Amino acid sequence: MITKQQLEKFEQQFDQNPANAVAMNAAVQNGIVKSAISYEAFRRERHEFSINLKQGEITNQKASGRCWMFAALNVMRFEVMQKLNLETFEFSQSYPLFFDKLEKSNYFLENILDTLDEPTGGRLVCFLLTDPMGDGGQWDMFCGLVEKYGVVPKDAMRESVSSSATREMDYYLTLKLREFACTLRTAYGKGESVQQLREKKEQMLSQIYNILCISLGKPPKEFCFETRDKDGNFIRDAKITPQEFFAKYVGWNLEDYVSLINAPTADKPFGKTYSVKYLGSVKEGRAVRYLNLPIEQLKAAAIAQMQDGKPVWFGCDVGKCSIRENGIMDLNVIRADQLFGTSFPMDKAQRLDYGHSLMTHAMVFLGVNLDEQGKPNRWRVENSWGKESGKDGYYVMSDDWFTEYTYQVVVHKKYLSSQALKQLEAEPILLEPWDPMGSLAKCK
Repeated sequence: MITKQQLEKFEQQFDQNPANAVAMNAAVQNGIVKSAISYEAFRRERHEFSINLKQGEITNQKASGRCWMFAALNVMRFEVMQKLNLETFEFSQSYPLFFDKLEKSNYFLENILDTLDEPTGGRLVCFLLTDPMGDGGQWDMFCGLVEKYGVVPKDAMRESVSSSATREMDYYLTLKLREFACTLRTAYGKGESVQQLREKKEQMLSQIYNILCISLGKPPKEFCFETRDKDGNFIRDAKITPQEFFAKYVGWNLEDYVSLINAPTADKPFGKTYSVKYLGSVKEGRAVRYLNLPIEQLKAAAIAQMQDGKPVWFGCDVGKCSIRENGIMDLNVIRADQLFGTSFPMDKAQRLDYGHSLMTHAMVFLGVNLDEQGKPNRWRVENSWGKESGKDGYYVMSDDWFTEYTYQVVVHKKYLSSQALKQLEAEPILLEPWDPMGSLAKCK
């Protein structure tokens, strides 16, 4: 217990340091972060980069957790802009959202059917019920959606109130899915066969489909693509399907793009591939697959891809040591250690193991500044929080911040060493669903 004598001792120790009074006055009036912001970090982080790719207009996911989807589409639109000589271009983010919610609902119900013999109050079923089909996602989940459903331009399926602010739609979808989980598990307990339960599942998915159509609108099966290039030339492609649009104007083999992670914990040796149990969306699609490598190899692959003129999708813990308004991600930008007179010495592995950090957000690397020795010292980041966030929508990340809080990059496999390519082919080690590497990018 905390005694009266201890409280008196703590107060005496606090009052002995005059700096505590200054810090207290500042924090009480201005808040912790504003009181601890470092002028030196602001001065140091410049938006100038030796490699700087030109992108289209900044996008805005608004009040939704679709960052992973926006980041992937922003990487992909780079290809369309180059092929068609466009000043800017934007894919519809509402279109993949529709099918992501539908596929996640099916995936969740399949997980419920797979765990019928597990106790309702057990850790696994409780975990599955926590977030049946939230907004978050992963690169491989995006690939599964694109391979199955293709992509469409923004004007083929525009934003709705529910795509830009998903909370209400997610509430009712989650309510139905938990109800369906209860129905399936109760029916199984009464002796119904799995075949009978699957028939119920189809009826359940029909209800989910109806909610999605009412909330987001019906997704197009074909559309007319019209635009003008930088020289004013008119481009029209009538009656094209989403799958045809992806094949014609993007043309990627998505199997060529691989996820590299940096998880320096004792339970995840470098050079091994990993997947996560019960994590996915398209049931028949590609499984989530990571290759765990030292952080310098992630940096080297990202730099090599940008040197070839291609942006890089990445995942990080965006809320740590960052100032959203100014677009600065720097380990020293918030000197809470100086404000509180204490240190925060946990390293990356410890933060992962003890629940302080994990991937929360996906963005795009569009540039990097290399010093005289060719080493990176800051990175250019395209975010999807609109032009009001950061410097006209862009962030600058220090290289030290990359080391500590970037967890994943997606690159073409041609930028991997022969050893890494061989390691990638190994059978993945399955991680538990609640492992920090199973976290989804969903920051708003």
